[in-house]
Amino acid sequence: MENTTATYPHGKNYYIFLVAYLVGLSAFGSFVNDMYLPTLPEMTRYFQCPVSVIQLGLTMGMLGLGIGQLILGPVSDKYGRKPVLMTAMTIFIIGAVVSIFSPDIHFFLGCRFVQGIGASGGYFLARTIPADIFSGRQLAKTMALIGAINGFAPASAPVLGGILAVADGWKGIFYVLAGFAALLICAGLPLKESLIPQNRFKGHLLEAFREYPSLIKNKRFVIHALLKGTALGLLFAYCSSAPFIMQDHFGWSELDFGLFMGFNAIFIACGAMTALKFDILKKAAFIGGWTLMLFTAVEMGVLFFIDDFWAYEFVLLPMLFSLGMIFTVGNTLAMNEGRTNAGGASALVGLSGYIFGATVAPLVGIGNILHSTAIVFGIMASMTLALAYATKRISPDPDMIK
Repeated sequence: MENTTATYPHGKNYYIFLVAYLVGLSAFGSFVNDMYLPTLPEMTRYFQCPVSVIQLGLTMGMLGLGIGQLILGPVSDKYGRKPVLMTAMTIFIIGAVVSIFSPDIHFFLGCRFVQGIGASGGYFLARTIPADIFSGRQLAKTMALIGAINGFAPASAPVLGGILAVADGWKGIFYVLAGFAALLICAGLPLKESLIPQNRFKGHLLEAFREYPSLIKNKRFVIHALLKGTALGLLFAYCSSAPFIMQDHFGWSELDFGLFMGFNAIFIACGAMTALKFDILKKAAFIGGWTLMLFTAVEMGVLFFIDDFWAYEFVLLPMLFSLGMIFTVGNTLAMNEGRTNAGGASALVGLSGYIFGATVAPLVGIGNILHSTAIVFGIMASMTLALAYATKRISPDPDMIK
């Protein structure tokens, strides 16, 4: 008989609530960027700025997400997860509401940075809280389940964004995002604190930041974190270029764009769950890395020489499936390796992704967007494959083998 106490420390009903709530937190991080993607072309006209400048809104959001995690990780190790979460959501609400009244693009970019800091609380705690409670394959199962269900966040965010864009423009989207954050605050009231007082950092707050050097010196952790980061960078390159490729270049509407993005995101969810089928989890990253590289090379040929929407769309699907596999492996192995300092470990995992994401977002908008996107895809896929190979060479954790 299954030991439900060991598998579900607070009971199965609470486990279901926990997974659902963590999905909401993780989805919120996706919604912050993905929901307003359909309005990027509209916003270039509203603020009268170039494509590469409006894409800095994605960059500033990702910088805020990255830096926010870096600050809030040790703070949550010191004071607990729940108070940090509630404070961060409040910061986001302020940033979202104020951004609606932006007089120019520079003010809006500043608001996006504040939004990123606020959203970072939910995003990194969706990884941190499971690592407080679980380890080994149970951690992998929980992380993959959250990742798979959350695959529908990038699926639904552009669809909802497309509908809202038609009804109320880009400003309406930020009203909805502020409301989403308020809903997460209310829904989080039954959430139990996952970091009990005796497991919290006991020293001065500034000393809690010293956990970062020890994590950075951990080669296994760094490889796993960078694996997730480079894969996430490729995903951000896709997300920031897709509105202009699908809408401006190929002529699809905002709603059409949202539907395509939604359909494509299902493949990320499928890849995330497929990774659990491997007896040794890291093998999923190696196979996913090679598959990603193969189809990225094909996609580069499509973008440079074929210029056909359906070819572009068809090749994206196995690329996104491979990214889903890699996300499960990178997240799980990195958090299992750094679970004794889960707040800081989760912050570094998130930061690695947003450093790559913030870098590639404006690069795909330089010059011919098809060619610049192809080049960025190729670079990020090559880096991901190299890190997948490095992951394969590391001896597997015993509790990660079936």
